[in-house]
Amino acid sequence: MNFIKWIAAAAAMVFVLSFSQPKADAAVLKNGSAGPEVTYIQSTLQKLGYFNTDNTGYFGTVTENAVRNFQYDFGLAADGVVGVNTAEMLRNVDMLAHVVYGEARGESYEGQVAVAAVVLNRMESNEFPDTLSNVTFQKNAITAVNDGQYWLQPDAAAYQAVRDAFDGWDPTGGAVYYYNPYTATDQWIFTRTVIKQIGNHNFAY
Repeated sequence: MNFIKWIAAAAAMVFVLSFSQPKADAAVLKNGSAGPEVTYIQSTLQKLGYFNTDNTGYFGTVTENAVRNFQYDFGLAADGVVGVNTAEMLRNVDMLAHVVYGEARGESYEGQVAVAAVVLNRMESNEFPDTLSNVTFQKNAITAVNDGQYWLQPDAAAYQAVRDAFDGWDPTGGAVYYYNPYTATDQWIFTRTVIKQIGNHNFAY
C-alpha cells in the first residue's frame, strides 16, 4: 500500500476512534448538529444502507431517521440521537468492517460475513476478551492488524457483512478461528477442529 495513503487512512481512523469513544458527559449529536463528526456518521450509515443521499455534514431529518433505523436494528433505544451507546455501536461496526476488509476482501460475501461472525463469536467465548476492541487488538489475533491491512478503507460490502453478522447470520456454525490453510505459518492452528471451509478460509473451534 502507498505509504502516504496508509498514513492518511491511519489518521482518518484516529479521528474516527476519537469521535466514537465519547466520555459520559460528551455532547450528543442530534438534529441541528453539524461538522465532521456528522459526516462520519452519515458515511458509515450510507455504507450500511441506512443513509441514501449525499453526505452533507448536517444532521437533519434524513440523518435522524437513518440513525433511528440503525438503532432499531442494532438493539438500541431508537431516539434518532447519537449519544454514547450509539456512538460506541457505530465505532464497533466500523472497527469490524476494517477487520472484514483487511482479512477477507476478495472472498465471497458469505466468506466476509463468516469472518465478522467469528469475531463476534469470540466476544461470546470465555477463551477471548469480551469487547470487540480487545478481541480485534488482542496480540497476534488478527493478521490484518499485524500487517497494517486493517487500516485500509472498507468498502460497502464489508459494512453489509458486518450488519448481517450482527443480525445473527453465522455461516460458520459457531467458529472462533479462521485461517487460510495454504498460507498459515503457525502450526498450532492446524490442531483446531474445522467446522467448515468457505473460499480460502477454514473455520474452526
